[in-house]
Amino acid sequence: MRHGTINRIPITLRVALAVGILMIVLGMVASQQVLRSLSRLHDDRLREIARLHVEGLSVALGPLVLHKDVWEVYDTLDRARVASDGQRMLFTVVADDRNRVLAATDPLRAPVDSDATPFSENASDLSGLTASGNAPQVRVRAPLLVAGRIVGQIVSEIDVGDLVAERQRITLYLLLANAGATSLLVFAGYFLVARMLKPVTLLAQHMDNAGGAPSRIPESEIPKSDTELARLLRTFNTMMGAIDARTEAERRLAERERFVSLGRLSSSLAHEINNPLGGLLNTVDTIRTYASRPEVVQKSVDLLERGLVHLKDVSQAILEENRLDRAGLPLQPMDFDDLKLLFEPEAAQKGQRLEWDVRADTDNLSYLPAAPVRQIILNLLLNASAAAPEGGNISLSVQSSDNDSVELTITDDGMGLSTQDLDRLMSSAPVAPGGGVGLRLVHDLVGGLGGHILHTTGAGRTSLAVILPKGKTA
Repeated sequence: MRHGTINRIPITLRVALAVGILMIVLGMVASQQVLRSLSRLHDDRLREIARLHVEGLSVALGPLVLHKDVWEVYDTLDRARVASDGQRMLFTVVADDRNRVLAATDPLRAPVDSDATPFSENASDLSGLTASGNAPQVRVRAPLLVAGRIVGQIVSEIDVGDLVAERQRITLYLLLANAGATSLLVFAGYFLVARMLKPVTLLAQHMDNAGGAPSRIPESEIPKSDTELARLLRTFNTMMGAIDARTEAERRLAERERFVSLGRLSSSLAHEINNPLGGLLNTVDTIRTYASRPEVVQKSVDLLERGLVHLKDVSQAILEENRLDRAGLPLQPMDFDDLKLLFEPEAAQKGQRLEWDVRADTDNLSYLPAAPVRQIILNLLLNASAAAPEGGNISLSVQSSDNDSVELTITDDGMGLSTQDLDRLMSSAPVAPGGGVGLRLVHDLVGGLGGHILHTTGAGRTSLAVILPKGKTA
């Protein structure tokens, strides 16, 4: 199982699985130790029984085998069989030094003078005798010695079925006990960890609520017994309060910055409105004076109409900039016309030349929201006008690039941004109050739209390019 797959499993199940695996490993080790100890005990008992049987027969049969006294060998085996009736010895074969059968407890199975090799080839010595296999019988062989000379051998078949059955029964008991203990500990571990992690689960649920907008945890749901987790949940509530306060502060700051930018334009706009009004009043006087001359009246009416249309456009642009319901409207080319109408008086008051180049159509602009983009451009234009000298140059370029983004470029021939202003515009780090008009607001709005800002200087010009991907929302 890959690491990523494991991480997708809930921690309560991971702990339960870890406990289960650990118990299985420990159970296997413990079971092996128990079975190994039991096998050693069985082997010791089996070897002791086989040793007593073989050594007794060896003492009794050695001289008889040396003299090939077959009938005495049979008689000795028969008495040994009767003496061990009901014990483990099932079958015994006595062979001479040529490995030929002299006698057996079952003559039909091992006839006299037959080859004893089939009985001895699978037999074990006393030292290697074991009952660890699954066969119900084992064979043991031992040499017959007379005065240190090997005169033959004994092969005995021993019943170990009860030992095998006992080992299998104990193995089954161990498996059942291990399975029961493992299951019990797995369930206990699951419920214990689930109970311990309940506050963490509660925390995760509140963080996931409302589509990513975390909510505070009610005090009644915070556990009283677990001080560490309770402190964690209360810290989360404190953090949520700080986040709410910061959100409200940012909202108020955005409103203040918006009104600051409009305030900067108010004096210029007053001139922009007042000047046409003076001309319109003069036109009205002309109409009154020359009411009898139709050609003069017609020219005056045309002039009056152009002036009123201009005033209407200016007032409409101001209203559009102050509308509270623009957040959901898409960006359109006419938004740039409004911005030009709003900003032109500010530039004209300082004798600055304004270049306006909008090469993006409705299809490319409608992916972006109008309100934040208008605020970004207006704030950057005001800062460019403040930086540019009297009679300087300011330009706005709007282009749609091939990589599904819109590029807004504001250029001026001023002294450039200070280090503090650049920090406000390009960084998210806290900054001191003051600085350029709405530069931190521009930074936040661009970040909210998923875009980024490029700053370049050179040849006496400062350029700020705002790259906004299509399809983002503020």
